[in-house]
Amino acid sequence: MKNIKSDEQKLIIAYRDLSFKEKEIEKLTVELSNAIKELAFQKEEKIKRAAELGIANIELAFQDDEKGKRAAELGIANIELAFQKEEKIKRAAELGIANIELAFQDDEKGKRAAELGIANIELAFQDDEKGKRAAELGIANKELVFQNREKEKRAAELIIANKELVFQNEEKEKRAAELGIANKELVFQNKEKEKRAAELVIANKELVFQNEEKEKRAAELIIANKELLAFTYISSHDLQEPLRKIQTFVTIILEKEQNLSENGRYNFQRMQLAASRMQQLIDDLLAFSRINGTELKFESAELNKIIEEVKTELKDAIQEKNATIEVGEICIVSIIAFQFRQLMYNLLSNALKFSNPAIPLHIIIKSRIVKGKTLNNEKLSPERNYCHITVKDNGIGFESHFSERIFGVFQKLHSKEVYGGTGIGLAIVKKIVENHNGIIIATGELNKGATFDIYFPAD
Repeated sequence: MKNIKSDEQKLIIAYRDLSFKEKEIEKLTVELSNAIKELAFQKEEKIKRAAELGIANIELAFQDDEKGKRAAELGIANIELAFQKEEKIKRAAELGIANIELAFQDDEKGKRAAELGIANIELAFQDDEKGKRAAELGIANKELVFQNREKEKRAAELIIANKELVFQNEEKEKRAAELGIANKELVFQNKEKEKRAAELVIANKELVFQNEEKEKRAAELIIANKELLAFTYISSHDLQEPLRKIQTFVTIILEKEQNLSENGRYNFQRMQLAASRMQQLIDDLLAFSRINGTELKFESAELNKIIEEVKTELKDAIQEKNATIEVGEICIVSIIAFQFRQLMYNLLSNALKFSNPAIPLHIIIKSRIVKGKTLNNEKLSPERNYCHITVKDNGIGFESHFSERIFGVFQKLHSKEVYGGTGIGLAIVKKIVENHNGIIIATGELNKGATFDIYFPAD
């Protein structure tokens, strides 16, 4: 149910994110609309500036025409002034002649002197007019030059303004293109969010279904556990009591009945052996059921100490097999102590049982702390630390294709006539490792020994 709530919270966050994205779309749409309006305004300004530039060009052409006219007038004035100078020279010559004649003609002298005075006055007036016209022409020329420079500045400013307007238009077009791309991307993200929301809805439904299935499975497990408890009770009481009586009566018969034939004694011995195997099978099944049903209580323990206790318990078998058990430094981790003792007992007794009689048995036990990602196993968390315990022997080993089968309940690679046992020991080992949230891997080679690699969390 926590996963459902978590997914519902993710869905709510996704909807909130979608609402926020929609508001962002509205903001971007407003910005795009404003950009388009501003671009239209700038285009109108560009048209106005172009019109002003056209008017300025027309005015400049008109002023050029005026300048040409003024230049033409100045040329005419200069020609007229030159003509007047020639006339003045002629009049001066005439005045000289007149003075000569005046020297001879006294009566005419007065008239000519008067005419000469008038001519001089008129000539002085014309010189003044010429100076005024020349000054006006100079001022006009200066004004025309100033106007030309202003027109050139204005034309340069209009060119710069046009370039800037073109640049701004390009920037606005880029911004509009970017806004268009952003809108498309936002639409795509919204569609992805809708898909994700739909997936979350489907995942929630599937999770509800799985939870219902788990509840059903849990109910089935409760029933199975009750049945197992009932079986355990029957095994520990109802089955073992008659079995013990059979073993007792067979022992009494074999010890006290001296008249038994060899065939009869052989059959009773076979009966006694079968009863012993049955007793061992019941004991192993009870051990396996206790492993499944025991409440798991983890505690920090020194594994070396537990291994030494197991070695002491197996002392007779170790001496019988002339075995050497080499134990390195073992991790200090949190374990279920009595289960780990059972695990080591089963692994060591298994190695002692399947030793090679041709050579002394050598068992090596060692461990190290490793990171999950270095183990290249999908069942282990990459970022978690694991205690890796290795139990290796040089016994008879097994063929590699049996590496999984040996952990099955009642699975034996050899007949009971060659090696005893019920085939439950390694199944108990695997169950104990699983109770520690770990894994166990068996590798072997026929007549070259077996290795058991155990990994369980170290933090």
